[in-house]
Amino acid sequence: MPPHHTRLRVRYAETDQMGVVYYANYLVWMEVARVELCKTLGFNYRDMEQEDGVLLAVVEAHCRYRYPARFDDEVIVETSVADAHSRAVEFHYEMSLADGSRRLATGSTRHIFCNRQMEPVRLPAKYRAMFGIER
Repeated sequence: MPPHHTRLRVRYAETDQMGVVYYANYLVWMEVARVELCKTLGFNYRDMEQEDGVLLAVVEAHCRYRYPARFDDEVIVETSVADAHSRAVEFHYEMSLADGSRRLATGSTRHIFCNRQMEPVRLPAKYRAMFGIER
């Protein structure tokens, strides 16, 4: 499946005393892009939580910072499903300036599918094809 592109504009509140985007905001951008990717895959993440009781719990997050983003920069977060099976999914992210001049960061997050009690569950069959899971 092709990657999804989410456009964001750096808000002043996302920058630190040095005038660059505070490092933790890249993880927030990953989350925003992940939710948008789910919509392009054919479902609303909120509905999966509310209707099916399935949550995506982060078990690992990685971000490699390459170049600083600054206030009012337009950023594109390219998001894709790197790996998925019925119990877990891994997403890959590449964040770049919208004009294509700089790669800002790359990252990944690994998630397990779980219920509201935070117990691991299998992804319901109706979502599997959307994540590229064949069985």
